[in-house]
Amino acid sequence: ARTPTESQVPRVFSPQAHHFAYHMLIVGLNAYHGDASACVLRDGRLLAAAEEERFRRLKHWAGFPSQALDYCLREAGVGLSEIDALAINSDPRANVLRKIGYALRRRPELSFLWQRLRNQRARASVREELERAFPNDRFQGSIRPVEHHLAHLASCFGPSPFAEAVILSVDGFGDFSSAAWGVGQGKTLNLEARIHFPHSLGIFYQALTQFLGFPHYGDEYKVMGLAPYGRPSFLAQLREVVHLEAEGRFRLELDYFRHPREAIGLLWSGGSPEVGRLYTARLEDLLGPARAPKDPLEERHCDLACSVQAMYEEAFFHLLGHLHRRHSLDQLALAGGCAMNSVANGKIRRRSGFRQVYVPPAAGDAGGAIGAALIAAWQLGAGRCPPLQQAYWGPSFPEEDRMRRIEDQAQALAAEGCSWTTVPDEDELCRITAAAIAAGQVVGWFQGRMEWGPRALGNRSILGDPRRSDMQELLNRKIKRRESFRPFAPSILREAVSDWFEEDQDVPFMSQVFPVRADKRTLIPAVTHVDGSGRLQTVSREANLIYYKLITEFFRLTGVPLVLNTSFNENEPVVCRPEEALDCFLRTRMDLLVLGHLVVRRQT
Repeated sequence: ARTPTESQVPRVFSPQAHHFAYHMLIVGLNAYHGDASACVLRDGRLLAAAEEERFRRLKHWAGFPSQALDYCLREAGVGLSEIDALAINSDPRANVLRKIGYALRRRPELSFLWQRLRNQRARASVREELERAFPNDRFQGSIRPVEHHLAHLASCFGPSPFAEAVILSVDGFGDFSSAAWGVGQGKTLNLEARIHFPHSLGIFYQALTQFLGFPHYGDEYKVMGLAPYGRPSFLAQLREVVHLEAEGRFRLELDYFRHPREAIGLLWSGGSPEVGRLYTARLEDLLGPARAPKDPLEERHCDLACSVQAMYEEAFFHLLGHLHRRHSLDQLALAGGCAMNSVANGKIRRRSGFRQVYVPPAAGDAGGAIGAALIAAWQLGAGRCPPLQQAYWGPSFPEEDRMRRIEDQAQALAAEGCSWTTVPDEDELCRITAAAIAAGQVVGWFQGRMEWGPRALGNRSILGDPRRSDMQELLNRKIKRRESFRPFAPSILREAVSDWFEEDQDVPFMSQVFPVRADKRTLIPAVTHVDGSGRLQTVSREANLIYYKLITEFFRLTGVPLVLNTSFNENEPVVCRPEEALDCFLRTRMDLLVLGHLVVRRQT
């Protein structure tokens, strides 16, 4: 039942309470958690943002994001001593009475309590971390803890184009909650309700991901990719695991999970995150034996993946339906780790009543850095940031630096039979690249500033021909070396979406999956999933001119206004620097590398 305090959450900004400080500089951090990240805002406007994993070269790196912060400060042209406030997307004081009540009522193991105390101590050491990372640049501003879901909600509503919208955050856990919702208006976030620990859709999906033999942090997308190969034949059993309640709520049947009482092995600092087994033996009694990571995938596993996705969608749309009926608003701003479920996101217009959806490029915990910074900026009097319709907030590198990297690798390139040239004219560069893609070549494409968020969106991408039925196999053999059931994504010219997909919306951050039109599916088999869908990225001239030109040239050559786009990496974080792009090119079998205006060609 709702507690009285849930409807009395204070508004986060009152224009009468603060005086606007011109040229105010705010740092936002997601620290001591997976996908550690940093950003810098000036007067409420984003200047730079990046995840720590891109610099450390460890996926989902967890800990203090010192290198990402260093980049953001350099990009903004400021020192740490000039920062007015540092906001972090966690507040140990949030929901403290609930935490105490839970401990007294449930009496969890001592290791459970010790683990949470240790995590809180780490989050209290921000000044010490700053002194270690920046010994000659002393931070003198204020540190502002921001409750986890409040940061998520700010991260999706603040940069959205909406003056008013329903706001929803759904994830695993943060500050003892797994979901929060309400309405955003201007710079005000009115929170109505939350789902508290131990109930969580994120934990449900993560536990079943582990059960299906995908043990790594962030493997949930593999379940999404596997789901269309099966039938929802386990849905009745999973309805015993997740229960839907009044007012859009849900709860877990806790006997199937370890996290309510036991300390789950967690690694949240100094490397890639690790999460211990979340489910109990009772789940195997319900669903049969869990799959070991190296076991072959069977029809039963496909059916279970399909059922997990179906159960998630039942709960998700149960909540969305309630929120749309309650508020009668057409706009929805969505964040939290579960907002990365692009399959469910693509069904929002058809199944919930909402007509417009905004999901930020980093909807998960990394994006909490921007949300926390926005909260601090609003509290200090800044206005709302302009809508963010592009995600290029990471490092860029000058042409001379790229050329230097080529020269450094000249011997290795020659040994691979590679030649290189400079193509100064941008239109010619796009013509050469589009012709290579149309000829079936695999192209590494490295341009401009690195993307913010988990998706490669045309600046750190590997590109291929969507018309080739063998392109998925070719990419897996040459570069990605990943599970064959995982689909590749189409980057499509914005004005062509309605001709190729059954929905016509802006999807600049690859956050939604739409059905491909039936008459087009056989034309683009490399980006059409087994169920006839595609996780698209819409590309506009305004957001990324050179990428738009490239796709336009491919359209001119082939009559197809889209290219296959996958992230520029090989079982590692997306490449950040030119030398990482070169290393990936050399150790894989890409045909062409376009590094700014440098074109490296492998002789075949």
